[in-house]
Amino acid sequence: MADARFPKADRPVVGVLWMLATGLNFVMVTAFVKLAGSRVPAAEAAFLRYLLGLVFLVPMLKPLLAARLDRRALALFSLRGLVHTLGVILWFYAMARIPMAEVTALNYLNPVYVTLGAIVVFGEKLAARRILAIVAALAGALIILRPGLRTIEPGHVAMLGTAMLFAASYLIAGRMSGLVRPAVVVAMLSITVTIGLAPFALTNWVTPTFTELGWLFGVALFATAGHYTMTLAFACAPMSVTQPVTFLQLVWSVLIGWLLFSEPVDGWVIFGGGLILGAVSYIAWREAVLKRRVTPARSDGA
Repeated sequence: MADARFPKADRPVVGVLWMLATGLNFVMVTAFVKLAGSRVPAAEAAFLRYLLGLVFLVPMLKPLLAARLDRRALALFSLRGLVHTLGVILWFYAMARIPMAEVTALNYLNPVYVTLGAIVVFGEKLAARRILAIVAALAGALIILRPGLRTIEPGHVAMLGTAMLFAASYLIAGRMSGLVRPAVVVAMLSITVTIGLAPFALTNWVTPTFTELGWLFGVALFATAGHYTMTLAFACAPMSVTQPVTFLQLVWSVLIGWLLFSEPVDGWVIFGGGLILGAVSYIAWREAVLKRRVTPARSDGA
């Protein structure tokens, strides 16, 4: 791989905006999977999503071929493909079987794992204000969920595994976004996961209808867009800044679930969503203020 690097820019507000777009894209993924139904096995549905999504790689072929990935980069991309493959299978299984709000809420373990992993792996600092904002966002999620006694379904267990596997995948994506262009990160994910899902899909193949293929193509469209905007967010700001934004996905999930699937909405959801929005907005505002106050020193005479 070439020696050129793509260092992270200190643009927290832009990173937050890209992550907002990422959340909306991934919520639409959940909606389209629910529309596709559960007749097609989870592994096959995931495989078809990635296979159909390969058409979106055409604009990314030039930067992918120009990247000249070395063995280390290929090993990291392969590792990401493996963990993401397992996470995607569990995710598709859960999305077709439990409500959208529960899928999104349980997936909030993902940014918690990512933020902690970013501290351990990347050495990122987590200031007290960020900690408080994350706690506030978690409190908002708890207000929406109002946890109590409930039956644990296989879909809930699947989402617990999904959150851990996706967190590992996103940490690798965060590392690679500083080494290669975002298009390369997205393209390699699509290629490696398509290959990884193929044997799982072929073991229990069910011929899909044209309608199911249409919904899964929509999944591919929004998922590819989501991974691209997520990579752009990682390239603009630290994960500890961008990850709390993903809590807004719960608000969008509740709204879409209500509009498309007649899932109920109550005042607690609105209150919790407002708390989450306030916490995320504070993070973006605070980072912008700090950026204006600090002017980096230049030692190269440029």
